[in-house]
Amino acid sequence: MRYLVDGHNLIPNLKGLGLEVIDDELELIQRLQAFCARGPHQVDVYFDNAPAGQAGTRHFGRVTAHFVRAGGTADAAIAQRLSKLGRSARQWCVVSSDRSVQAAAKAAQAEVLTAAAFAQRMEAIPDVPSLEVREVALDPDEVEEWLRIFQERKPHPAGKKRES
Repeated sequence: MRYLVDGHNLIPNLKGLGLEVIDDELELIQRLQAFCARGPHQVDVYFDNAPAGQAGTRHFGRVTAHFVRAGGTADAAIAQRLSKLGRSARQWCVVSSDRSVQAAAKAAQAEVLTAAAFAQRMEAIPDVPSLEVREVALDPDEVEEWLRIFQERKPHPAGKKRES
């Protein structure tokens, strides 16, 4: 699924994250990356009020972050993106609890999810289990057997074929 996300609208809906946190945007991007890693998702997230010199688009794997310059809004940027998408907007889900963003999404025939509903969706997907690496001691007889097998397969010097 492809998502257009109103970032500052989603942040207060996620456990342990809030707009008062200094790196709230980076933390959200990391959580969205984890979300994308657990399914076939692509996320474009929009943030308002980028500090001077910080506006622009940055790619983080399947997460693309759009930092809207001061004076612009994420809401307007999302509406503009929906307009540019045209008919393909139907293939996207817009995540925002802002009524004007939801109205723009519905007009573009995109799916709409509130920020709270999307936060639940993100948190409902279990983490990918990590692979446990364990050391296994080989029996000395096993080691000898493997050495014998590999010794037999060793190519002969100068490319000569073995005779059977």
